[in-house]
Amino acid sequence: MTIKVAINGYGNLGRAVERAVNTAEDMQAVAVFTRRDPKDLETAGTPVYSVSQMADFSGEVDVCICCGGSATDLRTQGPAAVKYFNTVDSFDTHADIPAYFADMDAAAKEAGHSALISTGWDPGLFSIARTLTEAVLPAGYTQTFWGRGVSQGHSDAIRRIEGVEGAVQYTVPNQAAIKAVESGENPQLSTADKHSRLCYVVAAEGADKERITREIKEMPKYFSDYETTVNFISAQELARDHAGMPHGGQVLRLGHTQEGVKHLVRFQLQLDSNPDFTGSMVAASARALVRLHQHGHRGAASVLDLPPAWYSPSSPEGLRAQLL
Repeated sequence: MTIKVAINGYGNLGRAVERAVNTAEDMQAVAVFTRRDPKDLETAGTPVYSVSQMADFSGEVDVCICCGGSATDLRTQGPAAVKYFNTVDSFDTHADIPAYFADMDAAAKEAGHSALISTGWDPGLFSIARTLTEAVLPAGYTQTFWGRGVSQGHSDAIRRIEGVEGAVQYTVPNQAAIKAVESGENPQLSTADKHSRLCYVVAAEGADKERITREIKEMPKYFSDYETTVNFISAQELARDHAGMPHGGQVLRLGHTQEGVKHLVRFQLQLDSNPDFTGSMVAASARALVRLHQHGHRGAASVLDLPPAWYSPSSPEGLRAQLL
Protein backbone atom coordinates (compact mmCIF):
# COMPACT_ATOMS: atom_id res chain seq x y z
CA MET A 1 0.00 0.00 0.00
CA THR A 2 1.24 3.46 -0.91
CA ILE A 3 0.24 6.04 1.70
CA LYS A 4 -1.04 9.22 0.06
CA VAL A 5 0.13 12.25 2.04
CA ALA A 6 -1.01 15.87 1.96
CA ILE A 7 1.16 18.58 3.52
CA ASN A 8 -0.65 21.48 5.14
CA GLY A 9 1.73 24.44 5.26
CA TYR A 10 5.06 24.78 3.49
CA GLY A 11 7.55 26.49 5.77
CA ASN A 12 10.70 24.86 7.13
CA LEU A 13 8.79 21.89 8.54
CA GLY A 14 6.59 21.45 5.47
CA ARG A 15 9.63 21.28 3.20
CA ALA A 16 11.30 18.79 5.55
CA VAL A 17 8.17 16.62 5.57
CA GLU A 18 8.11 16.63 1.78
CA ARG A 19 11.73 15.43 1.71
CA ALA A 20 10.98 12.67 4.22
CA VAL A 21 7.88 11.51 2.35
CA ASN A 22 9.73 11.50 -0.98
CA THR A 23 12.43 9.34 0.60
CA ALA A 24 9.97 6.77 1.95
CA GLU A 25 9.21 3.94 -0.46
CA ASP A 26 5.69 3.45 0.90
CA MET A 27 4.59 7.11 0.75
CA GLN A 28 3.60 9.61 -1.90
CA ALA A 29 3.13 13.36 -1.47
CA VAL A 30 0.00 14.20 -3.45
CA ALA A 31 -0.74 17.78 -2.36
CA VAL A 32 0.64 20.80 -0.57
CA PHE A 33 -2.02 23.11 0.87
CA THR A 34 -1.07 26.73 1.41
CA ARG A 35 -2.62 30.00 2.57
CA ARG A 36 -0.45 31.77 0.01
CA ASP A 37 -1.17 32.04 -3.69
CA PRO A 38 -0.36 28.53 -4.99
CA LYS A 39 1.25 30.04 -8.08
CA ASP A 40 3.89 31.66 -5.86
CA LEU A 41 4.97 28.43 -4.16
CA GLU A 42 7.69 26.19 -5.58
CA THR A 43 7.92 22.70 -4.09
CA ALA A 44 10.12 19.69 -4.81
CA GLY A 45 7.49 18.46 -7.23
CA THR A 46 4.35 18.13 -5.13
CA PRO A 47 1.31 19.91 -6.63
CA VAL A 48 0.20 23.00 -4.70
CA TYR A 49 -3.37 23.96 -3.84
CA SER A 50 -5.11 26.57 -1.74
CA VAL A 51 -6.29 25.54 1.71
CA SER A 52 -9.77 26.41 0.45
CA GLN A 53 -9.53 23.35 -1.84
CA MET A 54 -9.07 20.81 0.97
CA ALA A 55 -12.59 19.48 0.68
CA ASP A 56 -11.91 18.50 -2.94
CA PHE A 57 -9.36 15.94 -1.69
CA SER A 58 -11.54 14.30 0.95
CA GLY A 59 -11.32 10.56 0.39
CA GLU A 60 -8.24 10.95 -1.82
CA VAL A 61 -5.67 11.44 0.97
CA ASP A 62 -4.73 8.88 3.62
CA VAL A 63 -3.19 11.40 6.00
CA CYS A 64 -2.67 15.17 6.10
CA ILE A 65 0.41 16.41 7.95
CA CYS A 66 -0.24 19.84 9.48
CA CYS A 67 2.97 21.87 9.57
CA GLY A 68 1.86 25.12 11.19
CA GLY A 69 3.36 26.58 14.33
CA SER A 70 2.00 25.80 17.77
CA ALA A 71 1.80 29.42 18.93
CA THR A 72 -1.21 30.26 16.77
CA ASP A 73 -1.56 28.10 13.64
CA LEU A 74 -2.26 24.58 14.84
CA ARG A 75 -5.05 25.45 17.25
CA THR A 76 -7.15 26.34 14.18
CA GLN A 77 -5.29 24.44 11.44
CA GLY A 78 -5.66 21.05 13.12
CA PRO A 79 -9.43 21.06 13.70
CA ALA A 80 -10.01 22.54 10.22
CA ALA A 81 -7.99 19.82 8.47
CA VAL A 82 -9.35 16.87 10.46
CA LYS A 83 -12.80 17.58 9.04
CA TYR A 84 -11.54 16.16 5.75
CA PHE A 85 -8.58 13.90 6.59
CA ASN A 86 -6.76 11.88 9.19
CA THR A 87 -4.15 14.30 10.51
CA VAL A 88 -0.73 14.38 12.14
CA ASP A 89 0.89 17.43 13.71
CA SER A 90 3.81 18.46 15.91
CA PHE A 91 1.98 20.65 18.44
CA ASP A 92 4.67 21.33 21.04
CA THR A 93 3.32 23.75 23.64
CA HIS A 94 3.53 21.22 26.48
CA ALA A 95 1.22 23.04 28.88
CA ASP A 96 -1.55 23.23 26.27
CA ILE A 97 -1.39 19.62 25.06
CA PRO A 98 -4.36 18.35 27.16
CA ALA A 99 -6.64 21.14 25.87
CA TYR A 100 -5.44 20.69 22.29
CA PHE A 101 -5.93 16.92 22.53
CA ALA A 102 -9.52 17.47 23.69
CA ASP A 103 -10.24 19.83 20.78
CA MET A 104 -8.76 17.44 18.21
CA ASP A 105 -10.47 14.43 19.77
CA ALA A 106 -13.87 16.06 19.49
CA ALA A 107 -13.30 17.30 15.94
CA ALA A 108 -11.86 13.97 14.72
CA LYS A 109 -14.66 11.90 16.22
CA GLU A 110 -17.29 14.15 14.67
CA ALA A 111 -15.66 13.69 11.26
CA GLY A 112 -14.94 9.97 11.68
CA HIS A 113 -11.21 10.53 11.39
CA SER A 114 -8.07 9.95 13.48
CA ALA A 115 -5.68 12.66 14.66
CA LEU A 116 -2.19 12.04 15.98
CA ILE A 117 -1.00 15.12 17.88
CA SER A 118 2.32 16.33 19.27
CA THR A 119 4.70 14.16 17.27
CA GLY A 120 8.33 15.12 16.73
CA TRP A 121 11.14 14.71 19.24
CA ASP A 122 9.80 16.60 22.26
CA PRO A 123 6.96 16.03 22.56
CA GLY A 124 7.36 12.77 20.66
CA LEU A 125 10.45 10.61 21.03
CA PHE A 126 11.34 12.18 24.37
CA SER A 127 7.80 11.47 25.60
CA ILE A 128 8.30 7.79 24.79
CA ALA A 129 11.70 7.80 26.52
CA ARG A 130 10.26 9.36 29.67
CA THR A 131 7.37 6.90 29.75
CA LEU A 132 9.52 3.79 29.26
CA THR A 133 12.30 4.76 31.66
CA GLU A 134 9.86 5.67 34.42
CA ALA A 135 8.03 2.37 33.90
CA VAL A 136 11.29 0.41 34.14
CA LEU A 137 12.67 2.45 37.05
CA PRO A 138 9.63 3.58 39.04
CA ALA A 139 11.78 4.63 42.00
CA GLY A 140 13.75 7.63 40.83
CA TYR A 141 13.44 10.94 39.02
CA THR A 142 13.51 12.23 35.46
CA GLN A 143 14.91 15.46 34.05
CA THR A 144 14.76 16.67 30.46
CA PHE A 145 17.23 19.14 28.99
CA TRP A 146 16.98 20.80 25.58
CA GLY A 147 19.67 22.40 23.44
CA ARG A 148 21.89 24.10 22.82
CA GLY A 149 19.85 24.70 19.72
CA VAL A 150 17.20 26.55 17.77
CA SER A 151 13.60 26.12 18.90
CA GLN A 152 11.29 26.48 15.90
CA GLY A 153 8.23 27.06 18.05
CA HIS A 154 9.84 29.74 20.20
CA SER A 155 11.40 31.45 17.18
CA ASP A 156 7.99 31.45 15.48
CA ALA A 157 6.37 32.94 18.59
CA ILE A 158 8.83 35.86 18.52
CA ARG A 159 8.22 36.47 14.83
CA ARG A 160 4.50 36.88 15.57
CA ILE A 161 5.21 40.00 17.64
CA GLU A 162 4.39 43.29 15.95
CA GLY A 163 7.51 45.01 14.71
CA VAL A 164 9.61 41.84 14.40
CA GLU A 165 10.88 41.07 10.90
CA GLY A 166 13.00 38.07 11.77
CA ALA A 167 14.10 36.12 14.82
CA VAL A 168 15.79 33.00 16.08
CA GLN A 169 15.77 31.63 19.62
CA TYR A 170 18.38 29.32 21.15
CA THR A 171 17.56 27.12 24.12
CA VAL A 172 20.67 26.80 26.30
CA PRO A 173 20.92 24.02 28.92
CA ASN A 174 22.53 24.62 32.31
CA GLN A 175 25.55 22.30 32.41
CA ALA A 176 25.82 22.46 36.20
CA ALA A 177 22.23 21.23 36.49
CA ILE A 178 22.96 18.33 34.14
CA LYS A 179 25.99 17.30 36.22
CA ALA A 180 23.90 17.46 39.40
CA VAL A 181 21.35 15.06 37.92
CA GLU A 182 24.05 12.68 36.64
CA SER A 183 25.70 12.56 40.06
CA GLY A 184 22.50 11.37 41.71
CA GLU A 185 21.99 14.47 43.83
CA ASN A 186 18.26 14.57 42.93
CA PRO A 187 18.28 18.37 42.61
CA GLN A 188 14.97 20.20 42.84
CA LEU A 189 15.23 22.15 39.62
CA SER A 190 12.85 24.88 38.52
CA THR A 191 12.30 25.67 34.86
CA ALA A 192 14.71 28.57 35.09
CA ASP A 193 17.35 26.38 36.77
CA LYS A 194 17.56 24.04 33.79
CA HIS A 195 17.64 26.37 30.79
CA SER A 196 18.04 29.91 29.60
CA ARG A 197 16.78 31.41 26.36
CA LEU A 198 18.88 33.46 23.96
CA CYS A 199 17.03 35.49 21.32
CA TYR A 200 18.33 37.28 18.24
CA VAL A 201 15.77 39.64 16.76
CA VAL A 202 15.55 41.78 13.63
CA ALA A 203 13.27 44.74 14.37
CA ALA A 204 11.42 46.70 11.72
CA GLU A 205 12.63 50.23 11.13
CA GLY A 206 11.22 52.47 13.81
CA ALA A 207 9.87 49.60 15.90
CA ASP A 208 9.81 49.98 19.68
CA LYS A 209 12.59 47.66 20.79
CA GLU A 210 11.80 48.07 24.47
CA ARG A 211 8.21 46.92 23.83
CA ILE A 212 9.40 43.96 21.76
CA THR A 213 11.84 42.95 24.50
CA ARG A 214 9.13 43.22 27.12
CA GLU A 215 6.64 41.19 25.06
CA ILE A 216 9.21 38.45 24.55
CA LYS A 217 10.26 38.22 28.18
CA GLU A 218 6.68 38.30 29.46
CA MET A 219 5.28 35.77 26.96
CA PRO A 220 3.62 33.01 29.03
CA LYS A 221 4.52 29.35 28.38
CA TYR A 222 7.41 30.45 26.17
CA PHE A 223 9.72 32.92 27.96
CA SER A 224 8.23 34.23 31.19
CA ASP A 225 9.59 31.35 33.29
CA TYR A 226 13.14 31.57 31.94
CA GLU A 227 16.17 33.79 32.09
CA THR A 228 15.81 35.36 28.65
CA THR A 229 18.33 37.53 26.80
CA VAL A 230 17.21 39.54 23.77
CA ASN A 231 19.77 40.81 21.25
CA PHE A 232 18.79 43.00 18.30
CA ILE A 233 20.75 42.39 15.13
CA SER A 234 20.51 43.25 11.43
CA ALA A 235 18.83 41.08 8.82
CA GLN A 236 22.26 40.52 7.30
CA GLU A 237 23.63 39.22 10.61
CA LEU A 238 20.63 36.93 11.03
CA ALA A 239 21.17 35.44 7.57
CA ARG A 240 24.93 35.17 8.00
CA ASP A 241 25.20 33.84 11.55
CA HIS A 242 21.90 32.10 12.30
CA ALA A 243 20.76 30.36 9.11
CA GLY A 244 21.26 26.85 10.49
CA MET A 245 18.78 25.13 12.77
CA PRO A 246 20.73 22.76 15.02
CA HIS A 247 19.11 21.39 18.15
CA GLY A 248 19.07 18.41 20.47
CA GLY A 249 18.69 17.44 24.06
CA GLN A 250 18.50 14.55 26.46
CA VAL A 251 16.21 12.74 28.84
CA LEU A 252 17.89 11.54 32.04
CA ARG A 253 16.31 8.99 34.37
CA LEU A 254 18.15 8.28 37.60
CA GLY A 255 16.57 5.36 39.44
CA HIS A 256 17.39 2.68 41.97
CA THR A 257 16.21 -0.91 42.32
CA GLN A 258 17.50 -1.50 45.85
CA GLU A 259 19.43 0.38 48.50
CA GLY A 260 22.73 1.54 47.04
CA VAL A 261 22.04 0.24 43.51
CA LYS A 262 21.57 3.14 41.06
CA HIS A 263 20.92 3.20 37.33
CA LEU A 264 21.27 6.13 34.94
CA VAL A 265 19.40 5.96 31.63
CA ARG A 266 20.11 8.60 29.00
CA PHE A 267 18.25 9.19 25.73
CA GLN A 268 20.05 11.85 23.73
CA LEU A 269 19.71 13.59 20.37
CA GLN A 270 22.19 15.82 18.54
CA LEU A 271 20.60 17.30 15.43
CA ASP A 272 22.16 19.30 12.60
CA SER A 273 18.68 20.37 11.51
CA ASN A 274 15.73 20.55 13.85
CA PRO A 275 13.11 20.78 11.06
CA ASP A 276 14.67 17.95 9.06
CA PHE A 277 14.64 15.57 12.00
CA THR A 278 11.17 16.67 13.11
CA GLY A 279 9.90 16.21 9.55
CA SER A 280 11.27 12.68 9.48
CA MET A 281 9.60 11.81 12.79
CA VAL A 282 6.31 13.34 11.68
CA ALA A 283 6.41 11.35 8.43
CA ALA A 284 7.02 8.10 10.33
CA SER A 285 4.16 9.05 12.64
CA ALA A 286 1.89 9.49 9.64
CA ARG A 287 2.54 5.86 8.73
CA ALA A 288 1.66 4.82 12.28
CA LEU A 289 -1.54 6.86 12.24
CA VAL A 290 -2.75 5.24 9.03
CA ARG A 291 -2.35 1.84 10.70
CA LEU A 292 -4.14 3.07 13.82
CA HIS A 293 -7.06 4.25 11.70
CA GLN A 294 -7.15 0.94 9.85
CA HIS A 295 -7.60 -0.78 13.22
CA GLY A 296 -10.81 1.17 13.77
CA HIS A 297 -9.60 4.07 15.91
CA ARG A 298 -11.46 7.37 15.67
CA GLY A 299 -10.53 10.53 17.56
CA ALA A 300 -7.21 11.86 18.82
CA ALA A 301 -4.15 9.88 19.91
CA SER A 302 -0.57 10.57 20.97
CA VAL A 303 2.73 8.84 20.30
CA LEU A 304 2.26 6.99 23.60
CA ASP A 305 -0.80 5.20 22.24
CA LEU A 306 0.94 3.52 19.29
CA PRO A 307 3.03 0.33 19.00
CA PRO A 308 6.61 1.13 17.93
CA ALA A 309 6.34 -1.30 15.00
CA TRP A 310 3.69 0.87 13.37
CA TYR A 311 6.20 3.67 12.75
CA SER A 312 8.37 1.40 10.60
CA PRO A 313 7.84 0.44 6.96
CA SER A 314 9.26 -3.02 7.74
CA SER A 315 7.07 -6.04 8.33
CA PRO A 316 6.68 -7.48 11.84
CA GLU A 317 8.69 -10.49 10.69
CA GLY A 318 11.48 -8.26 9.41
CA LEU A 319 11.56 -6.24 12.61
CA ARG A 320 11.80 -9.36 14.76
CA ALA A 321 14.63 -10.70 12.63
CA GLN A 322 16.63 -7.48 12.34
CA LEU A 323 15.91 -5.26 15.34
CA LEU A 324 14.48 -7.33 18.18
